[in-house]
Amino acid sequence: MILVCGEALVDLFVDENPDSGLAARVTLGGSPMNVAIGLARLDEKVAFCGGISSDRFGLALRRKLEAERVDLKFVIDSDRLTTISVITTDSSGQPSYSFHGEGKADREVAFSMMPNRLPDDVHALTFGSYTLAVAPVADSYLALAQREAARRVISVDPNLRLTVTPDLAAWKRRFDAFLSLADIVKASEEDIALAYGEEASIDEVVAGWFAAGATLVLVTHGGNGATGYLKSGETIAVPGKRVDVVDTVGAGDTFHAAILSYLNKSGQLSKSGVAGLTAQEVGRAIDFAVTAAAITCSRQGADLPSKTDVAAMVSG
Repeated sequence: MILVCGEALVDLFVDENPDSGLAARVTLGGSPMNVAIGLARLDEKVAFCGGISSDRFGLALRRKLEAERVDLKFVIDSDRLTTISVITTDSSGQPSYSFHGEGKADREVAFSMMPNRLPDDVHALTFGSYTLAVAPVADSYLALAQREAARRVISVDPNLRLTVTPDLAAWKRRFDAFLSLADIVKASEEDIALAYGEEASIDEVVAGWFAAGATLVLVTHGGNGATGYLKSGETIAVPGKRVDVVDTVGAGDTFHAAILSYLNKSGQLSKSGVAGLTAQEVGRAIDFAVTAAAITCSRQGADLPSKTDVAAMVSG
């Protein structure tokens, strides 16, 4: 089982409307929730650990996760409201986000609410997005990661959102604490530019992550594919897949889920398994993940592919 830790929220997609000025549609999302659903659709056993409200949106989030076969036994019940994320997209389909989440269910999570013990079949924990950095939930997840890191894979996706965590110095302190525990770090080149500056060298940033403790680093480049970095110094570049892009919402989450799924199915989602990966094995994993992410980009919103979808694209 893979335990996905983080937020589940409501996405409010806002578009221009010639009559009323604005039009909106509501979907259920959140980066970690997308990862959990992505894993389930790839036929992985997955559970979700996060605060979910008892409000109407929260009930819808639970129904969605249950319908996707995500285990909810680690969900933290809350009477606080659900976070709302407002999303607009530019002409290229690139999303921008604003969050209405102060004091909401996904953030107000204490370590005492976390499971006291995880089942032996939990092989990996994932952490990502703004719940890495906003208190008190970030402190709670960090304590969970510290408790479990000695014997389970820790995978981290910064998925930086400056509208939620505008203080970069504070964000880096939070992220660095998780980084010291991480076996896998998945990040976009946009994350790196936002966190370290447009002129930052990706290679130098990755070298710093390895020095902090990471074993495998994966950097995505949008339509240009992704690069894998091994601690040995080897790099593996995999090109993107050509699709008609509708938008890129959920592409990074798809990539993260697909990498974990590929490693799990190949029997390598363990601390020793990740440490022993060869360049060829990482290349195959990235190719699978890039394919899955391309399918999501061909759809509206975070509509992540199934194992059958990915297999059909590979065979086609």
